[in-house]
Amino acid sequence: MKKIIALIALLSLSSCAELQQIASQYPQLGNMQNPDIAAGLKEALNNGISKQVSKLTATDGFYKNEAVKILLPQELQKVDKTLRNIGMSSLADEGLKVLNRAAENAVKEATPIFVDAVKNMTFYDAKNILMGNDSAATLYLQNSTTTALYGKFSPVIQSSLSKVGADKVWANIIRKYNSIPLVNKVNPDLKDYVTKEATKGVFTMVAVEEKAVRTNLDARTSDILRKVFALQDIK
Repeated sequence: MKKIIALIALLSLSSCAELQQIASQYPQLGNMQNPDIAAGLKEALNNGISKQVSKLTATDGFYKNEAVKILLPQELQKVDKTLRNIGMSSLADEGLKVLNRAAENAVKEATPIFVDAVKNMTFYDAKNILMGNDSAATLYLQNSTTTALYGKFSPVIQSSLSKVGADKVWANIIRKYNSIPLVNKVNPDLKDYVTKEATKGVFTMVAVEEKAVRTNLDARTSDILRKVFALQDIK
């Protein structure tokens, strides 16, 4: 039963008919009204965005959050090491920081895109993973929405890289690195990399709230949440 409610916490119900079908399979739902259940589930979804994903939009939301901090891809790790070896540690530090700043700025604009993508998922999709493991819902969201999110997120990241000055910082870093004798020149696609890492960070934080609502009674911060999620405690 825990898997059922944890999964539903991430998804919006597509219709009352679908809800009634599920309710017929699980008699414990019979004492609740369909609008109440839908409202509780939507509130849980909104909490996942407002309580967790919104944290990513603050200064250092990515940079000082070890769960989602964007590190350098392998191609740029050699750039970072080389710069530090020749006394340019401050430039290397700034390069890492601005990548995270771009993600922090982009998530602020892209969060509604993520919410819409989740709300468009059908409850039929949800039923197919009801019996999955504890991370089945999050994995399903990743597999079913990442492509669409990437397409909409990418231009926002491009704008953010420019807004926070990351494009200029990295143009300077790459120019300095490529001018060093005997190194293999690099030309990284920072937009692609930051887009993927920022998207992954959003899913990570949604998973945090999913776990909280499922396991922590204090995370059920309203009457409707307590009412709906009490169902998961039925063994």
